[in-house]
Amino acid sequence: MNKKTITDIDIKGKRVIVRVDFNVPLDEKLNITDDSRIRGALSTIQYLIKNGAKVILMSHLGRPEGKVKDEMRLTPVAKRLGELLGKEVKKADDCVGDDIAKAVSAMEPSDVLLLENLRFHKEETMNDPGFARQLASYAEIFVNDAFGTCHRAHASTEGITKYLPSVAGFLVSKEIEYFEKATRNPDKPYVAILGGAKVSDKIEVITSLMEKVDAILIGGAMAYTFLKSEGIDIGNSKLEPDKIGLAKEILSKARSKNVRILLPNDHVISDKIDAGASTEIVEHNIPEGKIGLDIGPKTVKKFEEILKDAKTIIWNGPVGFFELKPFSKGTEELARFLADSNATTIIGGGDTAAAIYELNLNTRMSHISTGGGASLEYLEGKILPGIAALNDK
Repeated sequence: MNKKTITDIDIKGKRVIVRVDFNVPLDEKLNITDDSRIRGALSTIQYLIKNGAKVILMSHLGRPEGKVKDEMRLTPVAKRLGELLGKEVKKADDCVGDDIAKAVSAMEPSDVLLLENLRFHKEETMNDPGFARQLASYAEIFVNDAFGTCHRAHASTEGITKYLPSVAGFLVSKEIEYFEKATRNPDKPYVAILGGAKVSDKIEVITSLMEKVDAILIGGAMAYTFLKSEGIDIGNSKLEPDKIGLAKEILSKARSKNVRILLPNDHVISDKIDAGASTEIVEHNIPEGKIGLDIGPKTVKKFEEILKDAKTIIWNGPVGFFELKPFSKGTEELARFLADSNATTIIGGGDTAAAIYELNLNTRMSHISTGGGASLEYLEGKILPGIAALNDK
């Protein structure tokens, strides 16, 4: 990785402002229901504390769209972070202004201050230079440890780098390390599993991966557009009619490049998307009135046959309607297979990561990305503004 990290710069006693991703889910009583994003930033925060830095943290939460919304304040986050660190985390009532300047000047080495939700100010998402300069004025060094927002050129991810020495935190440097390996020099055979709902969301990923992988295994609702393009009946399964021609084109391009694209050849079907729905397994064609909602056991076996020899596996998107038990088996079986694999296994954030955590298999994957959109754009070969803006080594 050619970007400077937190270990390449002297932080002792310095004021360090860190962009973290504390966009955690809250219930109606404002209790955090999943603190994995807070835990993800701990190693960077602990390193800064240990080295006597004055740690100023900034994050967004939800989509307040430039307005102050009490239910999107970071107060529950400050409390949980304090518990995890075993020390007080002071929480500011805003993220810019005279009160912030005062709070920062009162900080002692190893103190931690969490600024209020950045997106209470519309200037954050507009990447407003004045707002970025204000954030930068509180510190001497900027650390980006919020991979999930690196694909956005916002004031706290890209704008701020124009005013401060800027480096990656441990979380971001780990993400870069794994994705660079997967996109630049993966160990072969290299296999991608792509699921999710829409072909349109994955076109650029498929096109980009086709230059690098040996095989692409396609599941999830988007598989039905591909099957339709091959003349297979898909019943009432999800279809993007305007993408049938494109799916056909992708399959033919893959053949010409000698990249295997595998589609499901059996399906778990039902007449409704419901937790109590009755299901059956059919091969090839799906009858009229039925919906394909998961890959069937033969497809799982076919996919595993390819995966068993792989040295690098990247997975983005569940292969069935994972949220409902009757349609979760395909995703679950592939996840367990990957957990036992000796390959480098990279899970691309979002729903796939949620499925892996739900199955308690997170410690058995090589890397689980913390950013769904960011990991997708990385795989598409796009430059992520939040990473590009960091100082080179």
